[in-house]
Formats: sequence, C-alpha cells, structure tokens
Amino acid sequence: MHARSRRPAGRVMKALAFITACLGLTLGSPAVEAAHAATPFKVLAFYSGTFDAAHISFEKEANVWFPQQAAANGFTYTSTTNWNQLTTITPDQYQVVMFYDDQPQSQAQFEGFQRYMQAGGGFFGYHVTAYNDNSTPAYTNWFHNTLLGTGRFQTNTWGPTPETLKIENRTHPATVNLPATITSSTSEWYSWQFDLRQNANISILASMDQSTFPIGTDPAQTWNSGYYPIVWTNKNYKMLYANFGHNAMNYQTNTALSSTFESANQNRLILDGLKWLGGGGTTTPPDPSTIDPAAWYPVVNKGNGKCVDARAAASANGTVIQQYACNGSNAQRYQFATTSGGYTRINNFANPAQVIDVSGVSTADNAGLQLWAYGGGNNQQWQPVSEGSGYYHFVARHSGKCLTVPGASAADSVQLVQATCNGSAAQSFKVA
Repeated sequence: MHARSRRPAGRVMKALAFITACLGLTLGSPAVEAAHAATPFKVLAFYSGTFDAAHISFEKEANVWFPQQAAANGFTYTSTTNWNQLTTITPDQYQVVMFYDDQPQSQAQFEGFQRYMQAGGGFFGYHVTAYNDNSTPAYTNWFHNTLLGTGRFQTNTWGPTPETLKIENRTHPATVNLPATITSSTSEWYSWQFDLRQNANISILASMDQSTFPIGTDPAQTWNSGYYPIVWTNKNYKMLYANFGHNAMNYQTNTALSSTFESANQNRLILDGLKWLGGGGTTTPPDPSTIDPAAWYPVVNKGNGKCVDARAAASANGTVIQQYACNGSNAQRYQFATTSGGYTRINNFANPAQVIDVSGVSTADNAGLQLWAYGGGNNQQWQPVSEGSGYYHFVARHSGKCLTVPGASAADSVQLVQATCNGSAAQSFKVA
C-alpha cells in the first residue's frame, strides 16, 4: 500500500499493511549458500490479501517463492490469514514470523506478538510493516517505538524505483556476503520520525547510497538528499526490518510492473537474514568465482567425480540426462542462461534450444531428468545455489527439489533425478 502519495486518479490510499519478501538469485552475483541444519526451522507468514494491488501482488509472489526456497535453505514454510494465531504463538512452534500485507488488528494480537518476541522469537518485516500515522492505536507503541525504533511515518517517494544501497555493516550474518553497495529491487521508500543513528539499540545494516539521488519519479515526492536507513536490526531482539517490498503496478489493470525478487543481492540479504533469525545457519564467504551465463561448462558431481552427460550425445526431446565419466565431449558441456528471478535454463551444447527438464513436470522425488525443447516451463529452470569453491546445488523452480545422483551411485549411465534437497555430495556439482 502506498502511503500519502499521489497516484493515478482515484488511487490515493492509506497504508496499514505488513510486507515481507524473499528470494531468488541471478547469475553473475554470488548465490545463496546451502543450509545444512539437521532440523529445519519453522517460518509462519501472515497475510490478508486485501490492501493495495502492489501489496497483494507481493503477497502472491511471496507465497510462491518461500515454498520454492524452503527445503534448499533449511526451513519449513506455512502461511495463514488467521492473525489470531499471534495471541498464543511461541518460539517453540515457529522460530520466525513474517508479515506480508497487513498488521495485527487487535490489542490481543499485538500483545501476543510482543510476548513472542520477548521470548526469543524471530521477526522479519518489510516496507509497510513499520507504517503508522496519527490514527494508530497507543497499544502499538512498543512495536513502532521500541522494536522498530521508527516513531511515526514521515514521507515516502513515488513512484517505485530501484536504488543503490550502501551496506553499512558487512559483518552481520544478513549482510556478510554482500559487496559494499547493492542495487535493490523496485520499491516505494519511506522515511521516519526518529533518526535511527541516535538509537543505541539499533544497528543499521543498509542505507540509501548518496550516489542514488534523486529518488522517485514524481517531483512532488522525490528525495534529493539526506540519510535514509533501509535495513536494520534491534540488538535486543531477533529481528530485521527492510524498507522494500512494494511492486510497481499498473493500477488500472492491477498488473505488476516489477518483482520484489529481481535483485540477486537483495535476495541474498533476505535469505541470509532469514537463516540467522531461524537460528540455523552460519553463512559462508562469497564464492570468488561466478557462473558466466554466456560460457559453456562441464558439470562434475562432488561425490563421485562423474560429469552430467546427455546419453549417446543425443539432443532430441526425451534424451536421458545421466552421469558418465568425464571425457571432454560436447555431450558434457552446458550453459546456464539467465531466465528470471535468479533461475537459469541449462542449455545443451549440441542444441542450445534443448534444456535439462524434469520429466512430466513431476514434483515427486526421483523424477528423471531429460533434454526437452525449452518452452519457459518452471520444470525447465534451475536456481544455482553456491556452496563455495565453485560448487553448487541446483534447485528446480517448479518443485523446490535438487538435481541429484540417485542413491549416490558412482556408476556410469545412471539417470539423474530431482530429489528433496539434503545438502549431500550427491546433490553438489562443480561448475568447472
């Protein structure tokens, strides 16, 4: 929802929603590392789906993306429109809570959330999560003044734009894998009553870089200078707030013109931050190498040293994708061409129109892999997730499952499959 802004006629609305987002990576940027926690942490996302087309668009994206990313990154995901769950929620039930497009609607819900946070629960809030105005009830003061530290909403930019963010703290687990500056996805941006730099409890992780001004496309709602924190944490709680998560929209047709998951580095921040909140995960340093989407590579399994191979060097629809002793042939050369949101199509060298495909668009474990003409299907797109030192696991877009050597076999001619991601060497491949 867009607060106090000038939109196309009839579209000025008051923002009272919570948003969170998450993930996807693009080639040419470090990818998110594998999660190896034995027991996945649990994430519960709240949403309403009733406020502002831009927020509804984001909520719909998030309810697709988080399930896709869960198994590969060490968490389980549940979403709900029942905000009354906040009244009794505990960190034992869910280790991380997220709000998408709304906020608690009653004092009991806010107080339940406060108890959850004070008991050690984790929270990741985005964009309009922090919005409040003179009509906001007094019982929300702990949330806005103590936890977030913002006080009242002050101003916003319009229209939504991508911006350059300065990473203020590169040692925090959410930002340790980021460069000094990153480009965000498109969003509307907010400013606040209180200067967070003066709050000893707040650690600012990212702010607007001075090179990015002016910010906005409406001259009446453009920032030309100043200091604007974008991502921060309260040192007394397990929480992160990020002031992005508002898609650009055609409000006449309710059509999204951008995605919150367009920035690889922003996505990395989200996922690394989520892992930190969940208590899972340590992070690994960025891989010094990246996959060149124009280059052709052999792809070698970590567990057995065998190469991903097109059976009999064929390239027709239905050609089995197998493992075979590495021999330098064209049947073992692949290209990782960017599609969208951090996913790639894995092209076959003999015929680049043919890609690695999950047979039958299956979401089941042990569904076989084959070559098939690329048609934009989600079963033909894979997310490279970096493990460091040139190794990756590859997550299917439609199922969230990983490219796998079945049974960790070392035999030649074994057809490769998709299977639930588990961090094993059978799912780890070096892009050489």
